[in-house]
Amino acid sequence: MTEDFLDQVHWNADGLVPVITQDHVSKRILTQAWLNREALRTAVKEKRAVYWSRSRGALWRKGEQSGNVQELVEVYLDCDNDSVCYLVRQIGGIACHTGRESCFYQKLVDGHWRPVDPVLRDPDQMYGGSPSN
Repeated sequence: MTEDFLDQVHWNADGLVPVITQDHVSKRILTQAWLNREALRTAVKEKRAVYWSRSRGALWRKGEQSGNVQELVEVYLDCDNDSVCYLVRQIGGIACHTGRESCFYQKLVDGHWRPVDPVLRDPDQMYGGSPSN
């Protein structure tokens, strides 16, 4: 497979681009993360969501620890070529390290952030006491 698609992405000064991940059926936003060239190349090759962890300075294959793998269905690039969208099949129904369906579970209500999604699985069960994405 040609990798010309990587050259069309406008990577920032750190060699990264933001990626929004959505459920391929409901289109609910599950996560926002970062990609570098290697992460995007690997995701396409492995047909699963792979990100760049800025805190660890390493590739992050979603579900490595939790088992909540994101199977890659489609990949989109925005009109400015500086943001990517993954459409995924979320295995296990949990995308967030807090045990919720989505990382976007807090809603602004009367000037306060309120959790609106339930915890589906205790993070300690997924990560053995040390939450990690």
